[in-house]
Amino acid sequence: MSSLPRPQVHKLATLTGHRDCVYAVAGTIGQDVFYSAGADGMVAAWSVEKPEHDGELVAKVDNSVYALLHLPERNLLVLGHNFQGIQVIDLVEKKLAYATALPSAPVFDLVHAPAQQRLYVALGDGTLAVLRTSDFKVETLVRLSDKSLRCLTLHEERGELAVGGSDWQVRVLDTHSLEVKYVIKGATNSVFTAAYSPDGRYLLTAGRDAHLRIWDVAAGYQEHRSIIAHMFTINHLAFSPDGKLFATCSMDKSIKLWDAASGDLLRVVDRARHAGHGTSVNKLFWPGRQNRLVSCSDDRSLAVWEIYS
Repeated sequence: MSSLPRPQVHKLATLTGHRDCVYAVAGTIGQDVFYSAGADGMVAAWSVEKPEHDGELVAKVDNSVYALLHLPERNLLVLGHNFQGIQVIDLVEKKLAYATALPSAPVFDLVHAPAQQRLYVALGDGTLAVLRTSDFKVETLVRLSDKSLRCLTLHEERGELAVGGSDWQVRVLDTHSLEVKYVIKGATNSVFTAAYSPDGRYLLTAGRDAHLRIWDVAAGYQEHRSIIAHMFTINHLAFSPDGKLFATCSMDKSIKLWDAASGDLLRVVDRARHAGHGTSVNKLFWPGRQNRLVSCSDDRSLAVWEIYS
């Protein structure tokens, strides 16, 4: 049983302006501004504190954007393109700072390793691209699979990078050598999302088979628990900044809130009960401000939620 009270959820705002599906939302925990992008190629900035305000156009690109990453130290925003590599936007100047061509495949995820000054990029042709963040030049390309690489998550203490893919596997790489240390099998379809728990004890994965799987890191990534978590594909999962909750979102149009310690379901956020999204919910972001959670959807909107006890 969960030791946490069931959280209450209140929808603060619906953010509109995108002209097509919104695939990505990103920001830095503790900062007011967050960013969104999607199939219309528009990249917008929004305020956590004033979600009722209209978004500000940061960039307009030619292709769909599936992945976004904010680098607060340099105030840069990295855009992962569909078939065009990455572009890096200087958010102060509002102009292109870097552009890096990569193999002609969609960029599905981005993760930054500050200690190594590396950017890891998951590509739709099964390649992991490793870039130097000093100049965003390609350091190396590692072909891991014949299928798409869909998600990345970093365990900095252990120096491990978990890579989930459409071949139903999760590979755990040594971040220095890029050698595969573990191959995690258990998913029965594509793995779309992965995250280490804030305490580093567990790796959580989910995807097209709608199961949430929890793996014990210290036990060599043995399966700790498997939960039928949604009706359809789980697109993303993300931990709250305090580590007490995590949220999942799905093609079934819902967001679910879970107790991070017990893995128990605490709350379902959907259209019927909370005026939630009308179609697939694609990505989540916890800004770390005033217990807020941001979601984005194929319905062309974002939503800002207040989560409280």
